[in-house]
Amino acid sequence: MVKARKERLSGWGNYPVQSGYVFRPEHLDELKQIVTAKEYSSYIAYGLGRSYGDTPLNRGAGVIGTSRLNHFIDFDEQTCFLTCEAGVTLHEIIDVFLPRGYYLPVTPGTKMVTVGGAIANDVHGKNHHVDGTFCEFVASFDLLTASGEIITCTRDRHADIFWATVGGIGLTGLILRATFKLIPVETAYINVRYEKASNLDEAFAKFQADADFTYSVAWIDCLASGDSLGKSVLMRGDHARVDDLPASIVDPLKPADKFKLKMPIHAPGMALNYYSISAFNKLYYGMYKDEDKLVEQSSFFHPLDAITDWNKMYGKNGFIQYQAVFPKHNNPKEGLRKLLTKLSDARRSSFLAVLKSSGPWNGGLLSFPVEGYTLALDIPIKDDGLFPFLRELDELVLDYGGRVYLAKDSSLEISAFQEMYPTWEDFLDVKEKVDPGHLFSSSMGRRLGLSK
Repeated sequence: MVKARKERLSGWGNYPVQSGYVFRPEHLDELKQIVTAKEYSSYIAYGLGRSYGDTPLNRGAGVIGTSRLNHFIDFDEQTCFLTCEAGVTLHEIIDVFLPRGYYLPVTPGTKMVTVGGAIANDVHGKNHHVDGTFCEFVASFDLLTASGEIITCTRDRHADIFWATVGGIGLTGLILRATFKLIPVETAYINVRYEKASNLDEAFAKFQADADFTYSVAWIDCLASGDSLGKSVLMRGDHARVDDLPASIVDPLKPADKFKLKMPIHAPGMALNYYSISAFNKLYYGMYKDEDKLVEQSSFFHPLDAITDWNKMYGKNGFIQYQAVFPKHNNPKEGLRKLLTKLSDARRSSFLAVLKSSGPWNGGLLSFPVEGYTLALDIPIKDDGLFPFLRELDELVLDYGGRVYLAKDSSLEISAFQEMYPTWEDFLDVKEKVDPGHLFSSSMGRRLGLSK
C-alpha cells in the first residue's frame, strides 16, 4: 500500500501553510486502498495546488495527490468528447489536442490545473458570459465515494451528487475520471481588440459590447481614484481563423515558442508596495492603445504561466486573491465602485486586478458565478489589518447580494458564507447521503461548516 509522507502544503497564495499526510497513488487500486483503509480521520484531493487558500488542505489528516493519475482514456473525433483521468492537466490537454485542432471550451487564468480540480472548483474563464463554466461541457464523471463505491454521475444519473460535486471543493468524494467536450479551432491564435477606459463608467459602457466577443476581460488600475477610479484596459477576442493569419505563420495550430522566466526565491516583503504597484500600473496602462491584434493563445489566456512560481513575488507571507461577483440585478457598478474606493483609500495595492462579466448560475450547489460582474484582486499579506479589511469587503459584497469564490478564499466566516451560498443546506443534504461519516473533509470545509 502507498505510504503517506508528512508535508507542509499551501495553495497558490502561500497562505495558509499547513501540514498533512500526503499520499501520491499512481493507480486506481492504490487510491481505493487508501480510502478504504481509513488510516487517517479524513482525506481531501490535492491536484497542482492552484486554488489559492485552504481548499486543498487538510491540517493533520490525509491529503491525496492526484497528479500521477493522469492518463488519457478516449477521444471521439466525431463528438469531440474526451475522457481522461482526473490528474490530467489543462496544460497537457492543450499540448496534445491543440495541434490536432481542438481546444478547451473553458479555461481559467492558468492551464496548470487538473481536470479534477477544474470540476471541483467549477472553474470559469473569460467566456463565462457566453459559455458558462467548465462543467457546462462535462457529460459525466466517476466518483469514488466514502464507502469505496465508484458511481458515474451525470445530469440524469445521480444528478444530486453531480450538482453537489460541481464546485463542491472535493467534499463529496474523489473524482477519478471525466468525460467532457472540447471545441474545434482552426488556429492557435486569438483576434484581440484592446480598448482603454479612463474610468469605471467608460469600462462598463464598453463591456456592453461583450455579446460581440466570445472572450472578455479587463485589467483595472485598482489604485486609481477620483475621476480615474476604475481606469482599465479591456481585452476582448475570438478564436482566429486560418484566413486571419499572416503568411509568415506556416503552421496555424502550432503554439508559439515561449521564453519562460522563473522566480527563484520569495521577493522581499517591501518589493510590492503602494508606490511600486502604482508605478507599475501607470506603466502598464501606458503600454496599450486601442487596436486589434493577433495574439498567441497562451499569451491571451494564461499570461502569468510564462513566469514559473510567480506567486513568490508576493514574499514569504503570501497573498490573498479576493474574487467576488456582483449580481447584474443589483447595481453592480455601484458595488464595484465602492469596493475599488475602499481599496484605494486603504492603500491596499493589488498587482493584479481583473474584471470580467459573467453569465447565469448553472445550478451547482456551491458553484460561484452568477450573472453580473466579477472582480479578482491579488492583495499581499503585509499586516494583521488585512483580515479585518477583508471582513469589510465581505460585508460590502453581501450588501449587493454577491458572493466570493471559494477556490480563492482562505478567510470567509461561516455566517457570511451561508448568506452568500443559500443552497449550502442542500449541499449538506447530499453530503450526508454520500459521505455520512465525513471521510472527505478539508480545512476549508471545517471552517465553513461543510465537513467535520
